[in-house]
This record gives sequence, C-alpha cells and structure tokens, in this order.
Amino acid sequence: MFKNKYIPDLSDNYLVHVDYESKAISNASQEILKQIMDENPRLKNILKTSADVEHAKKKLRSWVMEYLQTRPEALDYYNCDITGREYYDKLIWKDFAAIRILDYINHEGKEYEDLNLRGKYVLNSPVKLLWLAVREGNGGAEPAFFRDMLHLFRQFTGKTEREMPSKKQVKKWMDRHPSGLDTEIIEIRKKNRDRIIRILIEKIDNGDIIRHKYEFKPEMTFEQKYEQMMEWWNDKTFHLQFAVRSPELLNKLLGRTVDAETMDILFNAQNSGIPFFVNPYYLSLLNVDVPEKLVNTDYCIKDYVFVSKELVDEFGYIVAWEKEDIVEPGKPNAAGWILPHHYNIHRRYPEVAILIPDTVGRACGGLCVSCQRMYDFQNGHLNFDLEELKPVGTWWERLPKLMQYFEKDSQLRDILITGGDALMSSDKSLKRMLDEVYRMAVNKRENNKLKKDGEKYAEMLRIRLGTRLPIYLPMRITDNLVSILAEFKEKASKIGFKQFIIQTHFETAMEVTPEAAEGVRKLISAGWTVTNQLVFTAAASRRGHTAKLRKALNDIGVLTYYTFTVKGYKENSHTFANNARAVQEQIEEKVIGEIPRDKFNTIKKFPLEAENMIANINSLRKECNIPFLATDRNVLNLPGVGKSLTYCTIGITHDGRRILEFDHDRTRNHSPIIHKMGKVIIIESKSVSDYIDQLERMGENIEEYENVWGYSIGETEERMPVYEYPDYDFKVTDEFTNLEI
Repeated sequence: MFKNKYIPDLSDNYLVHVDYESKAISNASQEILKQIMDENPRLKNILKTSADVEHAKKKLRSWVMEYLQTRPEALDYYNCDITGREYYDKLIWKDFAAIRILDYINHEGKEYEDLNLRGKYVLNSPVKLLWLAVREGNGGAEPAFFRDMLHLFRQFTGKTEREMPSKKQVKKWMDRHPSGLDTEIIEIRKKNRDRIIRILIEKIDNGDIIRHKYEFKPEMTFEQKYEQMMEWWNDKTFHLQFAVRSPELLNKLLGRTVDAETMDILFNAQNSGIPFFVNPYYLSLLNVDVPEKLVNTDYCIKDYVFVSKELVDEFGYIVAWEKEDIVEPGKPNAAGWILPHHYNIHRRYPEVAILIPDTVGRACGGLCVSCQRMYDFQNGHLNFDLEELKPVGTWWERLPKLMQYFEKDSQLRDILITGGDALMSSDKSLKRMLDEVYRMAVNKRENNKLKKDGEKYAEMLRIRLGTRLPIYLPMRITDNLVSILAEFKEKASKIGFKQFIIQTHFETAMEVTPEAAEGVRKLISAGWTVTNQLVFTAAASRRGHTAKLRKALNDIGVLTYYTFTVKGYKENSHTFANNARAVQEQIEEKVIGEIPRDKFNTIKKFPLEAENMIANINSLRKECNIPFLATDRNVLNLPGVGKSLTYCTIGITHDGRRILEFDHDRTRNHSPIIHKMGKVIIIESKSVSDYIDQLERMGENIEEYENVWGYSIGETEERMPVYEYPDYDFKVTDEFTNLEI
C-alpha cells in the first residue's frame, strides 16, 4: 500500500509524506479518467461493481483471457511456452496490450526499489489506482498514469491500430535532419570558428588566458595572430588547453546567446562540483545565428554540453548504474568475475574485459553530461586535470601485471582499452600499452603450445580502442597515430589477432563534419574497423534522426554497433528516451536498412579488409537497395549483467513511469551467474507522457509517435555476424578461470 510511504518530492528535493489512497486525483486526471470510462463501458462496469481490488482483478483477467483464447500463439508467448524473435514478430497490436494488462494484474501489490527516488520503494498497483479513482475519486494517480491507461485500453479494444510507416516516410523523416557535411552547415561552423578565435585572441591579449605554449609575439598584427590561431586550431593540444571550464566563457564564445535559465543551471552545476569541459572545436558545432529552418538542429549537441536541472539536483546522490563496475580486488564482482585492481580492469562477459589505463586516457576530450561514469566524476575518481592524470612510474610497473590477467584467463580473447578515452593517451603511452598487449598475446599463444586440444585457453582475437575523439577532437588523429595503429596491426595479425576496432560514439549526423570524416578515413587507412555506439537520448530519438545518423556514418565508412537506451536514474531523466521508443525505432525506422540474410557472409568479411570499408559498404547498400546497413542492435545496458532489449512491462507508478522486467540476451555468452540472477527490474525515470510532451517542446509532431504507447514488450535482435568472434582451429577449454559464483 502507498500509505506511510516516504518518497522524495523531486521538484523540491526533500522527502515528503503522501497518503496516496486518500489523496484525491486532480481535475486533469479526472478528465482523462472520464475518457477512459466513456470509451470502455465494460471496464467501467468491472471497476464500479467490484467490491474490492481482488474482484476487479479477477473480472479484468477474465475479459483479457476471452481475447487471448482466440490467439493461441499470443497466449503461448505470454505463458513463455514459446520465446524469441520469431514468435515476437507474430504478435499483433492487440496482443501487446492484452499481455501487458495480464502482467499488471500478476504483479499487482509488489514493491520495487526505485533508484530514481534514491532507493525508496514504490508499490505497483495499477488496478487499485484505477479502482480507487473510479469508486472514490482517490488514489493520487497523476495525469501521466491515466494518459498511459487511456492508450492501453484503446489498444486492447482495437480503437487504435498500429500503422507502420512506409520506407518513403522514414526517408522523409531522415531528410529533416542535416549533416555536418552539408555545405550550409560547414559555412555556419566556419563563422562560429571565426567568432571563437577572435574572442580567444582578445582574451590572450588582455591576459585573461595565459597558456605558455600558445603566446603571440609582441610585434604581431591582428591578422598575423589570426593566422597563428588558425594553425593552432589544427592542433589537438590547443583545444585541450583552451577548453572552456566556466559558464561565463561558454556564453561569451557562443555570442551571449545562452538564455538566463540555462545559465542559472550551469552556475548551479559549477557550484555543485559538476565538471565543465568543452573544447573550442566542439563548441563551434553549436548553432549560433542560423536560419530558422536550422534552429534546434543541434539539440543532440546541446544535450551533451548543457547539464540539466535534474543532474544538478541529483549530483552527490548518484549511484553506479553497472553494478559489476564496483570492484574489490580478489573478490567476485556482480558478474562473478574476480579482478586484480579496483579501477583498471572491468568485466561482464567471459570473452572480453575492459582495460582503463592510469594515463590521460582516464580523461575525455569533453564531458558528455549523460555519461554513464558521472558516478565516478561525483566521487572524484574521474576529472579533467590533464596534468594530474599523466602516467607515473607505478602505472608502467603495474601494466604488465594487469596483462597477466588476460594472459592467464581461459576465456578472454578480446581487450577493450577505454577510459575515459583511449586516444586521450599520448602516442608514446598508447604505443607502450599496445606493446604490452602484444607481449601478453604472444605469451598466451606460447603457453597454449603446452596444452592439449580441449584444454587450450582462448587466444587473443580482437582489440578495441574506445574513443569519442573522432567527434570531440578529430585533430587527434594524426599521421603518427595512424602509423602506430598500422604497425600494431601488421605485427599483431601474425600472432592471431584478426579484428582491430576503433569503437567510437557519434551522437548525431551534425557531428559528422569534414574534420571527423577525415579522421575516420585515416583510421580506416590503418586497417582498423571503425564502429559506432549511439546513446539514444531524447533528442536523438526524434523520428528519422538515428536513421539519418546511420546513413551519414556509412557514408564515411563507419559501421553502427549499438544503439543504447540512456543509462542512469533521475540524474539522466532529461536525456532519457523510454525503452518503448527504442523498440519503436528498431521496428519502424531501422527496418529500412535491414540486411538480407544471404548477405551475412559478405558483411562478415568487412573487418578483414577494413581499408576498403567505404567501397564495401557502398557496394552492399547498392546491391540491397537500402540507405544504410542496420548493423546495430537497440539495447539497454542492464544494471546487472549484459545488454538486452528483451523485456515486458509489468507495472506503472502513480506518476506514470513504467516498471519493466528484463531478461538477459540469450543469444550471446554470459557469465554463468545469470542463471542464478533471474530477471532485472528497471523503473524508468520518465513517463511516456512526459517523453511525448518533451518531444512536442522540441517542435515534433507527436501524432507521428502515436504507436510508442503500445510498445510494451521487447525482444533483443540477433547480433550481426560482422561482430562475431572468428573461430579457432583448436578447441578451447570449457573451464572458467577468475570466476566465483
């Protein structure tokens, strides 16, 4: 029951006592409730004539089961007698609603921890909230709750049907979103660069900014200073040295165009200890003084620079999303893996572990405000003190010992060097790390010669560098870096490595600039495959936006890898797009880039000739007559273990936030611990109603999103063959090392 529950009033940021059962619903809620009852006389009769909630549940179940008896496959799916994508795709629109109503009934009365409310427990009681509202006008449910219920029963009774957009319609949506390679956008960014350079010259001349490496000679004219700045603009160190760290300078460089409310939030963020770091190049991508047709085309970039009020309010209370990232050396993490160090190695899966170096690679080229590691910024472990983060002797002493973890593990075959950002490390540091990886792989291969077939350990097949610098700081991708990468590939290929991947993070086609495209071209020329992981923010979730990004990335030779639901709790609620929208995007938009199964073997070979990536992508797109290759999977990184979009909606809070029950992605290998973990409960940080209202404020036509209300079930897509590990010519042991369950 909601009685005597203490939950945070997040608008005032303190705990209040609310007796929901005796709290009258608002006039706005009453109006929506009346709509529900007028449209559903049978539901009205059930609620009016039921003496208590148990009777209401029983009658409601009978009503739904009458329908499901006519849909045996849907009933089997609901009962989990059949599972998987094949059967999911056979569900019709009314099936989704019927299954959701039954799941609501089955989970009625259960309590769940809600980390959006700082760990308070919420009661799942959708039937009771309806019953109280109809019988007594009480229950405290908010308009967002009733709005969701209105669409649910319209879906169940067939008043609304799912209308799938045509390929032509999706392409129209894509055309709404410009690219950073469009001529008009390029010219706008040049003006932005000019404005920023002129202001920085003034700041240097006045002594407001002092950078000893970047000083003007006394006799230089303004024109000479401008030419000098243009040279510096192509230097990655310049952008790090002149990164904006204060709201005042940010606003000045943006031509005093930041509104007062946003500035207040930025000042509050600074006072709260939230780091601020945006380099001049990335700042030049923000719109200033653009034609009306281009206003707000930079929404995604804005939401990566400007912190939200919710983040400011929650900073200091943020908890780690991914529980396996909490490491105590020598003890199993949440996934059961025993790790050698608190910070340097993270692991979820049997085949891959993450290496986070103690170098400048622990920092980034900018702060993504919805970063999954904001928890680490909060506790001071991550920061932008680049001098402090330079590697010291102890790191180079520790690195070979950390490499032994990979060498002596029975299943590891993939190392992901990230941070932070792998390419923030200097060329010298990066080369030294790659050399250690090479030595580790050689040792692992030599050790295997002493083992019998079936007892051999997995050898290294894949190396990945996680980076956002092709977007934040494309001038980092120098000829020297390319030489280091090419040299490593040449020698590592001879000891078994087959996949060399730069794993990056473009958020919008507006970030696909000439500079970024040239950086990607250089990386590809080194024989490395460039893949992209998109965070599916509210701004990125607009119709056609992600489809346009896929096309823009394919055009420059990048393969899409994952489309991630925003991680985090209330601190990221502004940027959060509901999982229902992730499913809708997958089914209604990404589908136009679906690759025929008979082409899977073709695309599987792409990484083996990465230098020809653009030509191979273009050839396959042309052959299949598709605008992009849909090689990514829409998923949520679970707070437990793994990635999945296999879920059902089992409840809804009084304020309309859906309660989802996730299962693990059974199409890939996991730690055996998942067999003991069970399902994962996620309470979303935003109602579908609030999400729709946010889209409307962005200028979207919300009628185009009508189906989003009905996507209450998800199934994880299969992994594309291009991302599978190559086979060995020997049998790997079934033994797990470094695992304790």
